[in-house]
Amino acid sequence: MKFIGNIIWVIFGGFIMFLFWLIVGLLWCVTIAGIPVGVQCFKMAKISLFPFGKEIIYGGGAGSLLLNILWIIFGGIELAATALCIGLVCCVTIIGIPFGLQYFKIAKLALLPFGASVKR
Repeated sequence: MKFIGNIIWVIFGGFIMFLFWLIVGLLWCVTIAGIPVGVQCFKMAKISLFPFGKEIIYGGGAGSLLLNILWIIFGGIELAATALCIGLVCCVTIIGIPFGLQYFKIAKLALLPFGASVKR
């Protein structure tokens, strides 16, 4: 079921979130200091391309907290708002609710990507 959900996800909008994460990652990689953040964006792009069957576990320490604060200021709000809006639109229909829930998972991940790990 995860495979079918991921295929439908990619066809009906998941690819857009993947592109958003990819573009933000490329923008961060323009500077040498932003490369670690850009690499994290590429990891999140991979997660947002195939989100079904993956669970995000949040943790981390003070370093993750500081990076998350900088991330929210310089790029996280836009990605989270995009995912939240698309998720709300998906939840209008009963069929779209599972996809909306995946967008909400990505929205939370867009706010707090550092210190998050993926459990399959």
